[in-house]
Amino acid sequence: MDRERALHIYATMNRIRKFEERAVQLFEANKLRGSVHLYIGEEAIAATVCSLMTDQDYITSTHRGHGHAIAKGAMLDRALAELMGKSTGYCKGRGGSMHIADLEKGNLGANAIVGGGVPIAVGGALAQKMKGEKHFTVSFFGDGAANQGTVHESMNLASLWKLPIIFICENNGFAISVPTWQSTSVKDISVRAAGYDMPGETVDGNDVMAIDAAVERAKTRALNGEGPSFIECKTYRWKGHWTGDPETYRTREEVASWMERCPIKAFRAYLLNNGIAKEKELDDIEQAAAAEIEAATEFALNSPEPDPAQVMDDVFFVG
Repeated sequence: MDRERALHIYATMNRIRKFEERAVQLFEANKLRGSVHLYIGEEAIAATVCSLMTDQDYITSTHRGHGHAIAKGAMLDRALAELMGKSTGYCKGRGGSMHIADLEKGNLGANAIVGGGVPIAVGGALAQKMKGEKHFTVSFFGDGAANQGTVHESMNLASLWKLPIIFICENNGFAISVPTWQSTSVKDISVRAAGYDMPGETVDGNDVMAIDAAVERAKTRALNGEGPSFIECKTYRWKGHWTGDPETYRTREEVASWMERCPIKAFRAYLLNNGIAKEKELDDIEQAAAAEIEAATEFALNSPEPDPAQVMDDVFFVG
């Protein structure tokens, strides 16, 4: 990995972390509508994967989608405004936390339906192949979605048609409150890829370099017309499933042990130990992320509410 992309990944991870921390603060202050599903602890996945993509490459996201949107190039101010239901948000305040989309950056949208984004991603990859483009699609989904029929149907079709898509399962250990071992028949979800005749591998979802190597291989395969790949990234969400989750299904000790494996701290140590960056450079990146979220917060708080007179705008009827 070259130095420029490594520092870009580190900056993206910090931007995601600061954004999520601010989102929960605004929720607790009753200034953000509805609960949010936080990506804290999982930043390495989206930041690394999307660093290998262009604006012409597609992603589909999940209910826990802020990190994916930011990693794919979303501006913090417009993203935060969307969470707050403001007219300056990416979807004019109509989508909220679970439906941010940014077509200019190739983000086909987050999806509140578990596994709902996966068939959409297959459609995106099919379009890329039909148009003869040298681009690819990434579908992010969780361990809970891995047991949904739509996901298996999507993987089967993608393999049959050799579509340029990478299926990335962010296995954070829980589907709401159900641990993976209680809901899933296999230890490593990636082994299911064999049933669809595609490569599958499991990596440490907190390790930037491990994720990078796996996605590089899958990207090469996709762009060479060899079809899809399946990558399972094992990680952990530090916070509850949503803001308000009582978290009675796990211990504080378990959470603390995963927090010790913070992906941002781990990558910072890697950059320093390998002479890729100096302390001050990384400190400056962190401070820049903090300054950016402050500006984004001011923008979102001062943005206007949607105009009720425009409630029917962008609503289409098919009759």
